Amino acid sequence: MKRVFSLLLALNLISLSLFAQQSDVAMADQMRADGKIWVVVGVIALIFAGIITYLVRLDSKLTKLEKDLNIK
Repeated sequence: MKRVFSLLLALNLISLSLFAQQSDVAMADQMRADGKIWVVVGVIALIFAGIITYLVRLDSKLTKLEKDLNIK
């Protein structure tokens, strides 16, 4: 009984997500039409580049500390 209930619940959740994908996103369409989508892409790329730079610098600092403390 528990297995049947979990199967029905899973099928119900899958069907709900399929219905949700049929609607259009008006905000994204409007931003594409205005050309502002490239601003959003640029900001996301800038944030991603900043995070990558931060992680690379942090890794180099940690490597230097490990070398100074002789941690293997």
